[in-house]
Amino acid sequence: MARRLSTAEVSRILGLRESRVRELVRAGLCRPARSRRGYAFSFQDLVVLRAAKELLERQISGARLRRAIAALAAELPEDRPLSGLRIFADGREVAVRDGHGAWQPATGQIVLDFEVDDLTRRAEEIVRAPEPDGVSRGQAELDRAIALEDDDPAAARAAYQRALAEDPSLVDAYVNLGRLAHAAGDAREAARLDHLALERSPDDPIVHFNLALALEDLGSSAAAVAHYQRALALDPDFADAHFNLGALCEQLGRDADAVRHYHAYKKLTEG
Repeated sequence: MARRLSTAEVSRILGLRESRVRELVRAGLCRPARSRRGYAFSFQDLVVLRAAKELLERQISGARLRRAIAALAAELPEDRPLSGLRIFADGREVAVRDGHGAWQPATGQIVLDFEVDDLTRRAEEIVRAPEPDGVSRGQAELDRAIALEDDDPAAARAAYQRALAEDPSLVDAYVNLGRLAHAAGDAREAARLDHLALERSPDDPIVHFNLALALEDLGSSAAAVAHYQRALALDPDFADAHFNLGALCEQLGRDADAVRHYHAYKKLTEG
């Protein structure tokens, strides 16, 4: 699937409220790209959210949900199409299976069984919908970069750079470039790009969160704490920020703060 899906499109495919889709993203279950319309979900993101929806419906939440979804996201194959995959559980482990073999993302008493091709069929009509006309050259490059991320990250980075050359105000280009840099293990470059995004969008909780991630990897704990705190000041229900800040406070010996943020995370994710 070349085109990314919007929050509204994911909502329609999965039968979830748009607010619920955004909550799952804030909980850290996936990290979609950003576009002028908001989040831009890949098909891998859609598979992960479909699994999260079913697990939540079956009262699987908290740490078990995060372990299963994080492992599933990490194990989805990137070198071949997702068509033909079946995600299921046999009472002992969640598994991803196709004709090439099987993956076992996490263990636990989870009842889960769906075919990825079912999502493909539901998404086909939406994916084939025409894109809006009349966008700027910078925005066109940004959209092209988002579409390239799954298959050719190097080409995506080049397209993001072209987008910024056309329009340096495109915050989403900095955000997505920073996310790619962080995923590639370059925390210093990710922090540089996140700082540039922050200069242009100082009240965006996602930007503060991403910068905190990079700063934490660089060993700048105090600065990371400040940006996690700012992300939470802007979005008090940002579950993943609570979890990360709790873990960082625990490392720093700030036990009372750690407990407070872990409690907030648990309340947001387990209800």
